[in-house]
Amino acid sequence: MATMTELSPVEGESKYSQDMQVDKKLIPSKVPGLCSTRYGLALILHFCNLSLVTQNIIMYITMVAMVNSTDHQSQLNSSTEGLPIDSFGGPNNTPKSLPARAPSYDWSPQIQGIIFSSLSYGMILTLALSGYLAGRVGTKRVFGFSLFVSSLLTLCTPLAVDFGLTSLIVTRIVHGLSQGSGFGGQFAVWEKWSLPHERSRLCAIALSGMPLGSFTALLIGGFISQAIGWPFAFYVFGGTGCVFCLLWFFLAYDDPASHPWISTSEKEYIISSLDQQVSSFKEPLPIKAIFRSLPFWSICICSLGHYWLLTIIIVYTPTYISSVHSVNIRDNGVLSAFPFLCAWATGILGGCLADFLLSKNFRLITVRKIATVLGNLPASAFIVALPYLNSNYITTVAFLTLSCVLSQFCQAGIHINTLDIAPRYSSFLTGVSRQLSHIAYILVPMVTGFLLSQDPEFGWNNTFFLMFAINLLGLIFYIIFGEADIQDWAKERKLTRL
Repeated sequence: MATMTELSPVEGESKYSQDMQVDKKLIPSKVPGLCSTRYGLALILHFCNLSLVTQNIIMYITMVAMVNSTDHQSQLNSSTEGLPIDSFGGPNNTPKSLPARAPSYDWSPQIQGIIFSSLSYGMILTLALSGYLAGRVGTKRVFGFSLFVSSLLTLCTPLAVDFGLTSLIVTRIVHGLSQGSGFGGQFAVWEKWSLPHERSRLCAIALSGMPLGSFTALLIGGFISQAIGWPFAFYVFGGTGCVFCLLWFFLAYDDPASHPWISTSEKEYIISSLDQQVSSFKEPLPIKAIFRSLPFWSICICSLGHYWLLTIIIVYTPTYISSVHSVNIRDNGVLSAFPFLCAWATGILGGCLADFLLSKNFRLITVRKIATVLGNLPASAFIVALPYLNSNYITTVAFLTLSCVLSQFCQAGIHINTLDIAPRYSSFLTGVSRQLSHIAYILVPMVTGFLLSQDPEFGWNNTFFLMFAINLLGLIFYIIFGEADIQDWAKERKLTRL
């Protein structure tokens, strides 16, 4: 009778440890670099991420134009509690020139908070599941379908608003489900496309579309809302998403072997470089081992602190500029968007710098921790300093820009660390870590709204200090327990018949 015996791990398998070095002699001279298929895939994903993020945050900038400014001009649009009564510097400092053709609504700050949070409720349900599905059925299907549904629901948002508040909230929840599938389901593609010595660059190019999306939404959204009405902001970004969705389905493929236009040299090089990391068969998830792994939990906890920082920057940058410096919706969009343009360039630069340090014999875990520290500690410190600046808004924007720029170094740190510790299961691990991190998107509006309403004088100080404390605790946990070796439970195990 045949029995199955598990041998662990395969003898002679390359460790791919944190001391991994690249043997340049193994790189064929004819394998293209920046003009290669793998970099083209990163560029496509870059623009798809741009589209997803614009659809994700456009409500935050259009809400200023959507609410009835007569009743709620002095309250916070992005919290569940609201700002002090003079948050916009008085009744005469609110946006005045909204188009007459665009309807406005009598939504209290509490209702606005529910509208904002509803998207996160949907996202948090699908991030881990989509990562698992992408690892099983392919990133092309999961991510492409998610982008299409997200774009379609963005186009339908003005119609949902016309049907009533309940219709809008339900649409936002379903929209969140598709957004979560997009953000959680895209990382499986790098299990089969990213070479170890190019991983930081490829992921950075793809992920840098997110800050560029924030820049686009904050900049263009304000102009569209003021010029032709807030509904057209949803039409523009929803339509753009449909275009990128078509490009994704035509040009993206799950692995080099199935790509019809990739060169033979590049295909063979990628496949041979990853043959020890990519499993030849579908392995069951080692759930118990994953959730007992301190390196994995260090990624989750540090990511939660970083997402708390990003939520403060993305959601509350427009509100802070409006409340402290009393600028209108158009200027608010320009000032809020500028830091994300700088962050876009920094994200790509950080990935290139990480791979450069690896080529100079830096240990992989050292590079990941350096990037994570740079993306958390200085960025949160600049935000904490904002309430103590008694100068004009240019200084405020400078500090916000520095914070936003530095935060992008985490793209070469914790955000891709799952590819180091468990390449075979990285899509699922990334989905789980992002799902836990997105708790910040739900908690930040509630906690910040409460702090701002309870203490009008020091509300911003308390908000920023809390953000700094959470960020610092997560960073310390990651520095202590973070690793970059492939974990024992993530190595391929060979089944043999006796």
